[in-house]
Amino acid sequence: MSKELTYRIDGLGDVHTKMRAVWEMVNKALQGGAVEVALRRPSDKRSLDQNARLWAVLTDVSKQVEWHGRYLPKEAWKDIFSAALERQDVVPGLEGGFVMIGGRTSKMTKQRFADLLTLIDAFGADHDVVWSDPALRVLDEYREAREAA
Repeated sequence: MSKELTYRIDGLGDVHTKMRAVWEMVNKALQGGAVEVALRRPSDKRSLDQNARLWAVLTDVSKQVEWHGRYLPKEAWKDIFSAALERQDVVPGLEGGFVMIGGRTSKMTKQRFADLLTLIDAFGADHDVVWSDPALRVLDEYREAREAA
């Protein structure tokens, strides 16, 4: 079996149906060899919506902020912001230059991801970034969430 299946059980009403589905999948999969079944609490990882919002603000920063004499792609800005938030480290590369090591945004919780967007918001304010409509919607939602917390 080459793919992972996840079943979320939200309450007692779901247990029978979901466990039956798991039982059937395990029996089918065993024909191809051993399988592994894991039980864990649902993840509090970032949402797809948060991810889409991140790229909106990174696009604005990449188009408007000159960083040490050059404009960087949005992927580079993601690395810069996540490094600042996670206090990542850099090490010399194998053939020169430097490589950032440490956490990834894909491993961030929803709250930590909101912290990342707050950091980008503050950076944008300090560097006169004019946010696009998608980015403004993002930042307004996270400002409201931060104020409510």
